[in-house]
Amino acid sequence: MIALALCAWGSVSARPAEEAVTLRGSRLLTAPAKPTTKPAMVITAGKLTAQTDQDAQAEDGVELRYGELLLNADKLSYRVVEDLARAEGNVRIQHNGNLFTGPLLQMYVNRFEGEFLTPSFFLATTGGAGKAQVVRFHDSNRFSATQASYSSCPVVEDQEPAWQITAKQLRLDMAGNEGQADGAVLRFLGVPLLAAPALSFPLSSARKSGWLPPNIFLDNRSGLELGVPYYWNIAPNRDATVAPFAMTKRGVGVDAEFRYLEPGHAGRINVDLLPGDRVYGSSRWSLKLENDGTLGDWRYRLKSERVSDDDYWKDLSRRVESQTPRLLANDFSLQRHRELSWGVIDSYARVQRWQTLQGSDALSRFDSPYQRSPQLGVRVSTAADEAVLDSFRPWGRKARLEGGLELEYNRFDLPGSALAGQAQGGQRMHALGHVAAPLGGEAWWLIPRVSVNAAAYDLDQPLADGRRRMSRLIPTLSVDHGWVFERDTKLFGRAMRQSLEPRLLYVNTPYRDQLSLPNFDSAPKDFNFDSIYTDNQFSGVDRVSDMHALSFGATSRWISASQGEEILRVGAVQRVLFRDQRVTPDGQPVTQRFSDLLLAAAARLDERWWADSTLEFNPETNRYVRSVVRVRFSPGPFKTLSVAYRLARAQSEQVELAWQWPLYGQPVTQRGANSQSCGGAWYSAGRVQYSLRDKRLTDSVAGFEYDAGCWLLRFGVERLSTGRAETNTRLMLQLELVGLSQLGSNALKVLKDNVPGYRRLSSDRSPSSDFLP
Repeated sequence: MIALALCAWGSVSARPAEEAVTLRGSRLLTAPAKPTTKPAMVITAGKLTAQTDQDAQAEDGVELRYGELLLNADKLSYRVVEDLARAEGNVRIQHNGNLFTGPLLQMYVNRFEGEFLTPSFFLATTGGAGKAQVVRFHDSNRFSATQASYSSCPVVEDQEPAWQITAKQLRLDMAGNEGQADGAVLRFLGVPLLAAPALSFPLSSARKSGWLPPNIFLDNRSGLELGVPYYWNIAPNRDATVAPFAMTKRGVGVDAEFRYLEPGHAGRINVDLLPGDRVYGSSRWSLKLENDGTLGDWRYRLKSERVSDDDYWKDLSRRVESQTPRLLANDFSLQRHRELSWGVIDSYARVQRWQTLQGSDALSRFDSPYQRSPQLGVRVSTAADEAVLDSFRPWGRKARLEGGLELEYNRFDLPGSALAGQAQGGQRMHALGHVAAPLGGEAWWLIPRVSVNAAAYDLDQPLADGRRRMSRLIPTLSVDHGWVFERDTKLFGRAMRQSLEPRLLYVNTPYRDQLSLPNFDSAPKDFNFDSIYTDNQFSGVDRVSDMHALSFGATSRWISASQGEEILRVGAVQRVLFRDQRVTPDGQPVTQRFSDLLLAAAARLDERWWADSTLEFNPETNRYVRSVVRVRFSPGPFKTLSVAYRLARAQSEQVELAWQWPLYGQPVTQRGANSQSCGGAWYSAGRVQYSLRDKRLTDSVAGFEYDAGCWLLRFGVERLSTGRAETNTRLMLQLELVGLSQLGSNALKVLKDNVPGYRRLSSDRSPSSDFLP
């Protein structure tokens, strides 16, 4: 093998100008005679003949290297003055990850300009490959192809790819992230899906203006919906998407979104319009606003969602984003955070309003939360100076004195609805303060704490006793104490670190009559492992549970000594009352000394099995009040099966089955990207919920996926409950052309949102030149 180095200008270094050099069976590497910023050209071949400053001829396994360019061929001719290389026989070019192969190439090497006859090519930015009659290189970032085809499917001899785009002329600008195709046709299994005289497309995930793949939806309320979105890349920090759509049952409309990212501000605006809904009988719309930013020292946030009517969430549910689709928030807040030498001050203001979608069914109506217009407050937190604490050393240890104070004003009223006459609004000022002296070490803590909840009310209408103004003050004493013990042990023959974590919480809150006071923002907390270790059973400010009680429990964990992950966890906790509790969520006094017992366990004994369970047991009735049991089995990629059982006695009882599982065929991950197999693999995925109490299916989704390697097909059914006897059933159909786009309804998102452990079939397919023959 012989190597010859040329400087950037193409001349042979350190040779007489007219001396011809023929090299056989040796290796020569010379440096440029003068320093240059351009790379050296190195030609390696079995046989190489060169004439200084004129030309070089190479045969037998030729390799040319020049910067990012690597050229291989059977035969190469290079003319120095023109900087022109002519390669013949099994020509192969690699440049910036792109790969071209063919029989004949002519190229001006330094300019990366030339022609390649009948090449096959692979593009690193898109992960796809194709063929062309002629490829013309305009520079290192731009090339065009005549009579070109493109696909991400593996090449099979004498067989067309499952999908491909053909174009009379294809122009690609790598630096500009833009591709243009004239006379383009997209075919799938030989059937034309899309034809366009001219179209443009991005070459990476970066943004580019143009038409996006159509959206297709089908459900029992709106029929077939077809939308064709257009994306407008207005500027690097602004874009917009406009999607005209047509519904077979309701009519035509448009969805629009505008996004922006300005210095100190970011947000989006969504407007959905359906003029003249033929089913509903009038025009319908939705509006969504989101914005975050700063105004000097203040940070603000706006989040708002509004719709045209009470039935919008049922008929056009896909366009409602709220997690509570019948309760839409309009929320604007301001906040300033200041850190001082002695503590932190947070000042804030907020306006919060609601749109309640009640509907005409009186039995399905719900109580709306109160609106805040406005909410104004300040929070102060501080830690005492060390000098103040020198004399405070309980048990011989210095404590850290901490404190906090919240002062807040609220104006409350209900949204305009039929329920507004059932309650009244008013004003409230409250103060929440606490002082604590935490003690602790590496394996224990002790936190004595004194807190106070004070509130004063001014109501719009007088109460039954004629009062409009009232106030109350409720103090609370609590002590939180816990330990963490650890030891080395074994579990099923594996080395473990086991912990034992006992915890006690003592709470003493005196009784104050609150029955006659308004309740603007308090609600009972869910009874669980977290809430049992709090000093109040209510969230919000208006209700404070009187309680003289001790919560006691323990948790034990087994941690893998080698991997540091939790293998097993068990825990139990209970509360004991030292006196009757009179302020309760249901208004009935609690005389039972011992609360329900909470039990929890979670296990991950190997990589395949995972399970957890929580139980609430009533010691007086000897019955489970609530329970949740979940088990998941994941033996391999794209294989997951989970079962859940949920019981809330006298309220609901439900079982859930969720899965993603191969049904038939060999997965692509086992066949390999360059497999010649034309068969695909079938998968099923879904989640089914069944109410044992009502003996009916509730929210569920079930679908199938077919993975052919370079394309996937997803189809299924989604069922959503919209009332006691109403459901919305949607049919999903999505075609994903790997490396190009997804066509149809967004079945992928539905499966990801509903199936625990779901894994996208095409997520691990990276660009590979194995797609070339």
